[in-house]
Amino acid sequence: MIIDCHGHYTSEPPEHHAFRKTQVEFVEGRRDAMPVYPGITDEMLRATIEQNQLRLQRERGSDLTILSPRASGMGHHIGSAENNAEWSRISNDLIARIVDMFPANFAGVCQLPQSMSGDLKPALAELERCVVELGFVGCNLNPDPSGGFWSAPPIHDSYWYPLFEKMVELQVPAMIHVSGSCSSCLHTTGAHYINADTAVFMQLIQGDLFSAFPDLKLIIPHGGGAAPYHWGRYRGLAMMLDRPGLGEHLLRNVFFDSCVYHQAGIDTLFRVVGPANILFGSELLGAVKAIDPETGFAFDDTRRYIDALSLGEVEQHAVFEGNVRKVYPRLDARLKAQGR
Repeated sequence: MIIDCHGHYTSEPPEHHAFRKTQVEFVEGRRDAMPVYPGITDEMLRATIEQNQLRLQRERGSDLTILSPRASGMGHHIGSAENNAEWSRISNDLIARIVDMFPANFAGVCQLPQSMSGDLKPALAELERCVVELGFVGCNLNPDPSGGFWSAPPIHDSYWYPLFEKMVELQVPAMIHVSGSCSSCLHTTGAHYINADTAVFMQLIQGDLFSAFPDLKLIIPHGGGAAPYHWGRYRGLAMMLDRPGLGEHLLRNVFFDSCVYHQAGIDTLFRVVGPANILFGSELLGAVKAIDPETGFAFDDTRRYIDALSLGEVEQHAVFEGNVRKVYPRLDARLKAQGR
């Protein structure tokens, strides 16, 4: 199989976005009454998926996408804790409906109701609901709910431990994924996302998270931000901080996806990190929706870059399927139940 570990539902009906806009307006006192979520029919959902994510799956030759709500739409830095919890439930329920419609093509990953209040209890409850009741296989974890101001503790801090305990209990990984940027200095997808990936990698070097949680699995998306391309810097910093080598310290628990949109970047990622810690991902219908004039293909058609590496059969299987099934054991169980 070819499993895409990084997909977002970015083709939502406009009614979905209109509700969030009015919900935030109510929280900010610009609206007198809390809006009611509109009825989005199965036909509306089916059309948005068949014309977008499912069409591209077939055109680009992948079998299944791990699908989560739009990352920039999570909006943890706006609204209230209560309204963000409602927004997460609504967004995750849409993913569950899509997975139920297309069980062979999608598996669900949930948005967590994080907020500027810092209370993780709603996130624990929503994670359990999505995994136990809806059959989701993982979650997206925002290390910076402030949208660029980094008001939350570093990822290795005990503040996050209740969430990590719940993840280990439920046997689900987290993809590290920030939401929108609230700073005009930080473009959401071009700067804020990549900055966060890089910052979390350094935080993990500084801490000792996996001694406390040896079974915890984290995926750093977008090719690991800047980390693979400055690997020597991070190896040296780990030494200066009296940490073990990166392989021993992090690579039993930390994985990277292949959302790198040019061949030279993919070449470097594989040469530095190695296939054992890379999961195929494309960020399907995500950050860059354009055709590369140098190749004639979509920038985010990342399978082409991996195919061009001429990996051996064992390594290719690991990147496209084996690593994903290892990192997402609930997905592996789901696929086995489907006879795959």
